Amino acid sequence: MSEEQTKTTETRPAASPTSRPSGGYAGSRPSSPSSPSSPRPGGGRPGGARPTGGRKFYARRKFCKFCGDEKHKIDYKDSDALRQFITERGKIMPRRISGVCAPHQRKLSSAIKRARNLALLPLCAEHH
Repeated sequence: MSEEQTKTTETRPAASPTSRPSGGYAGSRPSSPSSPSSPRPGGGRPGGARPTGGRKFYARRKFCKFCGDEKHKIDYKDSDALRQFITERGKIMPRRISGVCAPHQRKLSSAIKRARNLALLPLCAEHH
């Protein structure tokens, strides 16, 4: 080999299978000319601008129906009270939707399952 060929092979870095192509981070995409350089109109919300109206949304804090009042008891024989905690499809409602605390949710789910075994509550949606 000549002297020029050895210099070019020494200065060029060897390509390894783990090396990444240059041009930014591994997951970055090149920016296209059609993409806007400013953020979305509406502050980055997918639906557009902020909803109009003077008030902000305030979610009321949910509380456990069974902790607050002693007259409400979890009983598998009381199917009307248990129907509040199942969906129309027959599924048990989660805590975050029903607002029941964790100990009472466990008792509630076992009471619903007992009522299903005795056919007081449906196992699934009614068939037409």
